Amino acid sequence: MNATDRSITTRRTSPDRVGSLEKGLGVLEILATNPAGLTLTEVAEKAGLTRAGARRLLLSLVATGHVGQEGRRFLLTSRLLTLARAWLDGVSLWDFALPHMREVAAALNESCSAAILAGTDVVYVARVPGERIVSIALSVGTRLPAYCTSMGRVLLSGLAPDELEKLLRRTDFRAYTRKTTMNRVEIARVVRQAGENGYAVVDEEFEIGLRSVAVPIRDRTGQVVAALNVPAQSSRYTVQELERAALPHLRKAAAAIENFFVVQ
Repeated sequence: MNATDRSITTRRTSPDRVGSLEKGLGVLEILATNPAGLTLTEVAEKAGLTRAGARRLLLSLVATGHVGQEGRRFLLTSRLLTLARAWLDGVSLWDFALPHMREVAAALNESCSAAILAGTDVVYVARVPGERIVSIALSVGTRLPAYCTSMGRVLLSGLAPDELEKLLRRTDFRAYTRKTTMNRVEIARVVRQAGENGYAVVDEEFEIGLRSVAVPIRDRTGQVVAALNVPAQSSRYTVQELERAALPHLRKAAAAIENFFVVQ
């Protein structure tokens, strides 16, 4: 049994838990990671069950329509997607995103935020505070300029070149710090670079002492619909250190959040 297999028989049981249900859910999880299907013997081996026990569970799941049978192979049906869609109908993208954002915040002990583009600004739509304090007071609904923030540049990178030019011409540029870039041509260049890199870093352009890195969240068509970021005090990270520390967690979270669009 390899590391990805799920041994169902070794789980601790209690009088208040239904063992057969737990085993059945475990079989569903195993089939989910094997979309081409598995034979009875393979399911029994991966689940840590006897062939007889695996057979009873599989036939029960076939009877409920959650599993189909093609010859000797058992595989998931679309019924689970129906359940997922019913759940998603009552859940917003940001309800779905928050657990993944909490993982980022916990891994880095920093805050993690999500934003969308609204005109020339970004608007915060979800936020998980970190253990460390940053000087800017941010909350859901906060608006910040897109041109000098990491999430803003990621969101701008999803625009067509003519749309980006029009937006920058409408932008009210302001020097928030001595490092703030206010040249439209230069901003267009760094936005294009963010699109090519798949992330953006802003180094003290909005506030001295604050750096941030952001990645895009895309819908099923590949369009950038939101951004996810981690800010940190410059005393704790160089730009390169922040990239190395935060990007793997941000990319993992963004990929998980994008699954919301896949199952809709």
